[in-house]
Amino acid sequence: MFETEIEKLLEQLTLDEKISMIHGNGLFRTGAVERLGIPSLKLSDGPMGVRFEFEDDCWRVIGHSDDFVSYLPCNSALAATWNRDLAYKLGVVLGEEARGRGKDVILAPGINIMRSPACGRNFEYMSEDPYLTAKTAVPLIKGIQKSDVAACVKHFAVNNQETERLWVEVLVDDRTLNEIYFPAFKAAVCEADSYSLMGAYNLLRGEHCCQSKYLLNTILKEEWKYDGCVISDWGAVHNTKAAAESGLDIEMSVAYNFDEYYMAEPLKEAILKGEIEEKLIDEKVRRILRMMHKLKMFGTSRCKGAFNTPEHRRDILDVARESVVLLKNEDNRLPLQESKLKKLLVIGDNAERIHSNGGGSSEIKALYEISPLLGLKMKLGGNTEVIYARGYYVEPKKDENDINWQETSLEDVVQARRTETIDDQIKAKRRQHLEEAVALAKVTDEVIIVGGLNHDYDSEGLDRKDMKLPYEQDTLIKEVLKVNPNTVVVMMAGSPVEMGEWIQAAKAVVWCWYGGMEGGTALAEVLLGEVNPSGKLPMTFPKKLSDCSAYSLGEFPGGKTVSYSEGIYVGYRYYDTYKIEPEFCFGHGLSYTTFDYSNLCLEVEETEDVKISVNFEVTNNGSRGGQETAQLYVACTNSAINRPAQELKQYIKIALEPGQKEKVTLVLDKTAFGYYNTDKKQFQTEAGIYEIRVGSSSRDIRLKGEIELKQQYCY
Repeated sequence: MFETEIEKLLEQLTLDEKISMIHGNGLFRTGAVERLGIPSLKLSDGPMGVRFEFEDDCWRVIGHSDDFVSYLPCNSALAATWNRDLAYKLGVVLGEEARGRGKDVILAPGINIMRSPACGRNFEYMSEDPYLTAKTAVPLIKGIQKSDVAACVKHFAVNNQETERLWVEVLVDDRTLNEIYFPAFKAAVCEADSYSLMGAYNLLRGEHCCQSKYLLNTILKEEWKYDGCVISDWGAVHNTKAAAESGLDIEMSVAYNFDEYYMAEPLKEAILKGEIEEKLIDEKVRRILRMMHKLKMFGTSRCKGAFNTPEHRRDILDVARESVVLLKNEDNRLPLQESKLKKLLVIGDNAERIHSNGGGSSEIKALYEISPLLGLKMKLGGNTEVIYARGYYVEPKKDENDINWQETSLEDVVQARRTETIDDQIKAKRRQHLEEAVALAKVTDEVIIVGGLNHDYDSEGLDRKDMKLPYEQDTLIKEVLKVNPNTVVVMMAGSPVEMGEWIQAAKAVVWCWYGGMEGGTALAEVLLGEVNPSGKLPMTFPKKLSDCSAYSLGEFPGGKTVSYSEGIYVGYRYYDTYKIEPEFCFGHGLSYTTFDYSNLCLEVEETEDVKISVNFEVTNNGSRGGQETAQLYVACTNSAINRPAQELKQYIKIALEPGQKEKVTLVLDKTAFGYYNTDKKQFQTEAGIYEIRVGSSSRDIRLKGEIELKQQYCY
């Protein structure tokens, strides 16, 4: 559609002008060609809102008031909604805010698979499951791009740890790549038409991902026919010739010497010497111009953006509400009865901590952020006396200098893993906070502890060394539960934490994420019963880190290399196949009502494709309205190769009033039954018997039935 115009521009561009378009000429922009009306591309982080503005040529925050923005729930929270419609709405919010700030590319979403609970960037990602990740990412991307802003899906590929992230080489087999780590990226470019894609820092098969001929040429451009723009992670390019010959289109970095980037003056010199063909650069420029045309950057009909609107806050609140996961609720401890709530004790640093300003490149300047403590007070309206005790001491960060962390991020060849240093002064403060909280809990009827992690632990550039709660929170929770067994425990984090020391004693446990600017409102509404929780876990919560397959079968974080010896057995695929009992399983999430599943009916059609209609009924047999996510898993009972015990292949979220029954039909095609055949280098569906499982989580299967496929399919 735009090819004629692109070729006309390309004929007029000089080599210098082409070079200026394919690398950073500012920290978050490319070069413009003003004489031909070609603008620069303006890029910004990130997945939780449009990042604040830096100076063009240094990591100094400008500091004006015009870059306050809406703070979005993290990607883990979005995935926990299991709601495609909300994913699209949140994408629209992010796209409109980016366009409203004058951005062309928003560096989101992050869709890397959660291989280990210890990865510092898990909160930026979605799930351990490629199907759930893909079905969340596709509508999110479409929502972003509705506003003529390019989504930049990241980080391609197998970028699953922060330790040694610049230099670690991932050792992983073809089947695992195609079944676990590629599907969400393929969906992002083939189904959602993500206009841009970001490469990863790590190496795969001897090549850095941002200059990988295998990833960017063979897989992305040849197999998936991707015609979008590939952008490097900041500082992820290491060789001029490799970058030029790969499918990389734009090199970005954290340094200010823009002319010295690998795809700047060094590339020009190599072309003039005849070492690199100029036609390779022409291809990169074509893809950039193609994206610019898709974004309507050459016309006047481009969408007008908006940020900090009431509509955005409404949609953010809707996502936050549906992301809250009720993990445990013995004796119907929740919801709290507001009419009987005369005094409430809220304990925990996370009850009043602000999270929007941390986490690495996801940090933003939030217009506001409602904490759990604020949310509860706002909802209770002064009729309940709310007492706050910090409970556990978090040492403030030391502001050693004015250098932004990103400026030196490439110097740390060995990325640290998050640890705590505890001296006598810290011990004394923690003891003081603990004693105060326990004393108050003894004399207060209703107590809520809000603990978990923060962006000292959930953060770019850092992995955790274990799953344990920091700041001696386990001791706090145990001691409070001893004196007040009815205490409600709320965990806020983007990755699982160990709960074994106190989970049996706690009657009610709620999981919330970094829920955005309205996260505290949503949590308060759930705790007080205004909202019936409907979130489901998008990842398994193991009892301890050593239960995870990345540790028991593979390596994490490895050394110079990291071996993915667990293969396809990631997340619930491992726990279910090897019969490892998790703390809370994939897909788990309770409600204040109950749902019944019945009348499973399977219809099989086999022609050139497979069409399996899975029909069943879901009934709300409780006393209040609620939402249920019905999950469909497929198990291959007689495969010739090793297959997981079951795999998620469909799901639907439905809202039901008390007593209401709804008939559900979910349709499966041949892709729901396939595996990647490494000999044929394609997916294959075997003939044979398959079990269809429908339930409320991966470990709460309510209905089972068998179907037989009589043919083999390759695709």
